[in-house]
Amino acid sequence: MSLLNAGSSQKPKDKKTVMRMVLFPAFVLLVYGILFITMQDKAFLALKSSGNVFLNIIWPLALVFVVMLVFNLFVKPGQIAKFLGEGSGFRGIILSAAAGIISVGPIYAWYPLLRELKRKGAGNSPLSVFLYNRAIKLPLLPIMIAYFCWEYVLILAGLTVLGSIAIGYCLGFLVRNNDGLQA
Repeated sequence: MSLLNAGSSQKPKDKKTVMRMVLFPAFVLLVYGILFITMQDKAFLALKSSGNVFLNIIWPLALVFVVMLVFNLFVKPGQIAKFLGEGSGFRGIILSAAAGIISVGPIYAWYPLLRELKRKGAGNSPLSVFLYNRAIKLPLLPIMIAYFCWEYVLILAGLTVLGSIAIGYCLGFLVRNNDGLQA
């Protein structure tokens, strides 16, 4: 779902959904309250640690939000299809990798769109690269950076992209004569 229409035409949330959204934060506040009553020093230490984690991830998280917003505003699915054809070359592979990294939501929701892109001429290699790069989750990168270091995350993401390109070309070579679509 696009960020533009995220709240415009949806039905109002029912009581059960609102209750589920409130239940977890309320439970966390209750646990912190009990800890402050029983073990004030340890509760303060836990709260301070949580605050430090929040401060470490707020700027990268804001950057991810801005990138996703810009992508949703300016890139349309029809534009993607023409750049992912068999003859798209390196540009199509890079675009597939970027689209896979930026994509959000459950993977099964992407299958119908990918099938439609395949029918419109998208190649096996770019689609494979797209699916492989969904392993890189932009919203989770700030958390990974907070727990590990940015060098580790950069190397891991880089190797994932390079691996996806290698696998994409291998898959494209192995199934070049079989389009995989049934009527």
